[in-house]
This record gives sequence, structure tokens and C-alpha cells, in this order.
Amino acid sequence: MFKIVSKQKIAPKEFDIWVEAERIAKHAKAGQFVVLRVDDNGERIPLTIADYDKEKGLIRLIFQVVGKTTAAMSCLNVGDSIRDISGPLGTPSEIEKFGTVLMVGGGVGIAALYPIIKELKLAGNKVITILGGRTSDLVIMKEECAKYSDELIITTDDGSEGMKGVVTEAMKMVVERGDKVDRCWCIGPSIMMKFGTKAAKELGLPIIVSLNPLMVDGTGMCGCCRVTVDEKIFFACVDGPEFDGHKVNWDEFMSRLRQYKDEEKISMDKFEAEVGEPSWQ
Repeated sequence: MFKIVSKQKIAPKEFDIWVEAERIAKHAKAGQFVVLRVDDNGERIPLTIADYDKEKGLIRLIFQVVGKTTAAMSCLNVGDSIRDISGPLGTPSEIEKFGTVLMVGGGVGIAALYPIIKELKLAGNKVITILGGRTSDLVIMKEECAKYSDELIITTDDGSEGMKGVVTEAMKMVVERGDKVDRCWCIGPSIMMKFGTKAAKELGLPIIVSLNPLMVDGTGMCGCCRVTVDEKIFFACVDGPEFDGHKVNWDEFMSRLRQYKDEEKISMDKFEAEVGEPSWQ
């Protein structure tokens, strides 16, 4: 059992928790994730390790309520426990001194981007960070990302904060003003990563994305998380989650994400009927 020691609602349907997981915290690196089960009857889902405290033996998980399992997690409080957490899983991010790195994040993908931003800055890189969301209240972790960024650019669809528009427009602005970008990361909703990759291709930038396919065991055994990259099959849980965005088959990837939408809705509707008034709204 893994006890929750803090919990905060940071945006509509988005929660930030710190959990006791000493062995995972000891070995965690930027870019890795865990697979968890809320209770004995729960499904297994992957969540990125958003941060870790090796001395206190804690890991940080930031999640959005998108289905039954994340809804059930949002109902847990400080002192409650998560049944199972396996990790750290996945191949860590490649951290070295590249020069200037452009870090692009959106939605809860910002939680996955943050530890990479932090480690790249500590490795001596110039870090330019772009964070985007539909509205200002959906752009999370701004202060934390700013701490490890030489420049932080906010974009919002409605213009409620920063630059009005989407992250790809900010990417073009950075390159067009003369910044030489040596490496780019883009992490967020699949549609954002797809168009972030398209923009990077137009701008001549190498780009890394973090894929979040359906996943069960997280060890490469089930094959559920297979993705096509450079016309070859890879398992995101062990070969990723980071891949060269230019080589990802985005149409196939996004189609597989929608594979169980009907079943997910049935499960969520049943859960909402059982718990009554949602606490995650």
C-alpha cells in the first residue's frame, strides 16, 4: 500500500498528490513513469512521475480525471492509500548539455515535461519553455517550470494569459526571432504533439515526444502499448515513452487511443452513479 501524504486540486479535474514510495523515489529519473492500481478490483494505468524526493521517499503524481480509475483516485484523500504502484518504468530522458532546448507542454503533459526541464537546466542548457492551454487556469506548474527556465512563454487559446494562440505559434516565434534551438521536447495531448511535430519539421528542429498509449503491465509483456515508429513496432513502456516525433505514425497512434471509448464511458457512467455527486468537478 502506498500512502498519500498530500493532495491538491490544481485545475478543473486535475489533481496533484505526493505518495510514499521509497524504493521508486530512490531510483526515479526524469521521463519515467509508474503503473498503478487504485484498489484490488481496479485496472492498471500509467502515470508519469512528475517529481520525486529521494530523501523523504516520496513521488509526485499529477493526473486529470478522464475515466473511472482517475475519478476513483480523485476521491482519495491524505492518509488514504493506493493499492499498487510499480516503477520506475520506461527509459529515462536523455539528459546532456545540448545547448539551447525548446520545451513545449500542454495539459497534464506539463507534469511530464517539468522533471525534464529541471534536469536539462541543471545539466547546463539554456531552456526556453512554452506552456499552453485553452484558458489560463488550465496551464499548470507555471512557477515551477519558470524556476528552471531561462524564458517562459505562456499561450492560451482565449488570450486569458500570455500570448493568444497555440503552442505551435510560439514555437515559430522563437525560431523566427533568431534563437538557434538544438533540441526540442513536446509533451501533451496527442493532437498537440502531432502538430508540434509538424511545426518542428517546418522549422527544421529535432523533436522528442512522450507517447501515452493504452498500457497494462508496463513491462513489455502484454503488447498493449505498441506504437509504430519509423515503420517499426515498439512498445512504449520499455522502448519509450520518448520517441523521435518525426518518425511516429500519428494517425495510427491516435486511432488506438480511441479504441475503447465506448467501454470507458460505460465504466465512468456506472462509477458516477455509484458515488453520487462528483468531487472532481
